Amino acid sequence: MRTLIQRVLSAEVTVEGKTVGKLDRPGLVAFVGITPGDGQEQIDWTVRRLLNQQVFEDGSSVLEAGAPLLVVSQFTLYGSVRKGRHPSWTYAAKGEVARPIFEKLVADLRAGGAEVETGVFGAMMQVSLVNDGPYTLWLAKEPQ
Repeated sequence: MRTLIQRVLSAEVTVEGKTVGKLDRPGLVAFVGITPGDGQEQIDWTVRRLLNQQVFEDGSSVLEAGAPLLVVSQFTLYGSVRKGRHPSWTYAAKGEVARPIFEKLVADLRAGGAEVETGVFGAMMQVSLVNDGPYTLWLAKEPQ
């Protein structure tokens, strides 16, 4: 599982012109890519990092700050441009594999005490955000 997180002042996801997820106050946007072989181990690790990593200027975490999360599925995090001129998606899990893992990640974040907004899995989404810092981190817990 690969997760690109950005500390934001605000963020919004729209699908077909309708807002489906929104952060009106500082928090984190997490773009999540899933690969075959990802499972509960990757979910648990990612949940711990997203909830407890001290990412805010005052040294607090999402849980400590009461900050919201906007979690967006993004299979392109597993894109490869090693050959040719077109990206390859070989390492990205297919939707029927990735969707339940993504949904479990979101459920576990909520169960862990986070306020979580999401995009729409598999939809063409427009994401707008105001990066705070700028501050962007790469989290990865690959299957063994």
